[in-house]
Amino acid sequence: MKAMIFAAGLGTRLKPLTDTLPKALVPVCGKPLIYHVAHKLYSCGIDEAVVNIHYFADKIEKWIDEEQWITTSRDDKDNKMLMEISDERKQLLETGGAVLHARRFLQGCGHFLIHNVDILSNCDIDWFVSQVRDDALASLLVSDRKTSRYLLFNPDDMRLVGWLNTDSGDFHVTSPDIEPKECRALGFSGIHILSDKVLELMQQYVQEKGLAVDPESGVRFPIMSFYMWAASKYPIFGVVASNLEFIDVGKLDALKPAEEFVQTNR
Repeated sequence: MKAMIFAAGLGTRLKPLTDTLPKALVPVCGKPLIYHVAHKLYSCGIDEAVVNIHYFADKIEKWIDEEQWITTSRDDKDNKMLMEISDERKQLLETGGAVLHARRFLQGCGHFLIHNVDILSNCDIDWFVSQVRDDALASLLVSDRKTSRYLLFNPDDMRLVGWLNTDSGDFHVTSPDIEPKECRALGFSGIHILSDKVLELMQQYVQEKGLAVDPESGVRFPIMSFYMWAASKYPIFGVVASNLEFIDVGKLDALKPAEEFVQTNR
């Protein structure tokens, strides 16, 4: 299985650290966030990953070149993680656009795992892979936790049917017959496994929505919008991880808990 690491974000909530660094290189226990994510994937047997880059892209490329357990060449892949670059310097494409832009790395692989660069967790990747159903277009790692933004699932089969924002009261469901209060509301971890069939469907989504496509830089859209469009037609499931611990290292006050988490889980 291949992986894609979302690492192109601006990291505005981590300023002033991100005035001179991309979020992916913000250190936790002396190692950048991208190290912790990539090393976790590699230790679970995922030895090919694509990383999207935009903000301070050259610094991420330099880090990749300097890591001796990572290679950018298929000829030098023995006992190393192959890490390829999906360049978004011209335009930040959001999460859905990023996947579509990286399709040349992902098509034909069967399934690939997506992991946000700013998520640290105790997720058992092997277990998660074992939970993916044969017919799933995508499998989203979720947990029963308090948050303001929930994904909604059919409680009978855990099929994705919508989302809910408890702060604003806004919600979206894939069918007018669905009552949000009757759904199972769970928090998304930022870790998901997709069938490479999504790449063709994303093209259909872009055409149907009439999104503007730049021939060189690609097209912008969030992956959750694509999921909501696709969920009414194709099976997208939630996989509930009990006792999931994870930290979203997206803001400054998360750095100390992140350090403690890494030290505890070494």
